Amino acid sequence: MTSSVYGIMAEFENPEALMDSVRAAKRKGFTRIDAFSPFPLSDLAEEMGVRTTIIPWIALVAALVGAGIQYAAQYWMNAVDYPLNVGGRPLNAWPAFIPSTLIVAILWAGAATLLGLLLILRLPRLHHPVFEVHGFKRASEDRFFLCILSSDPLFDDDEVRHFFETLSPKAVREVPACG
Repeated sequence: MTSSVYGIMAEFENPEALMDSVRAAKRKGFTRIDAFSPFPLSDLAEEMGVRTTIIPWIALVAALVGAGIQYAAQYWMNAVDYPLNVGGRPLNAWPAFIPSTLIVAILWAGAATLLGLLLILRLPRLHHPVFEVHGFKRASEDRFFLCILSSDPLFDDDEVRHFFETLSPKAVREVPACG
């Protein structure tokens, strides 16, 4: 593993070539790969083994906590701290508490999802090593890139280059390490 290299990147002209390359890299045994596309590819995340199952749980837990705090605060204020009987209304008037409880639950779920995604994706990241690769700016226009990271256990510079050459990419480039 070379510390002066972040990885080796191949450039492809179409999404089918990128998907075929990801499948070939997985068959070859590479585990630390990254793919870049100008638009979402429906099967790419599944093919790469990316799991997003934690995000819904973060939202659910935050919504339940926010709703619990909101409901408890309303109950405390109306039934314990300052009980005020108006027109025979019960002190714990739960139907009146539901709208604001739902609103706060949605607010907490949204905020926790945003913060959770920022932490999981390690954002904001103002610079990434792949930004140094010549032609990578086309990843947001019309090119597709696959990068095998140097942290992969099977990474060998010459072997990865040879592997990429067998896939007929438009170009194969080294990604310099940051720093």
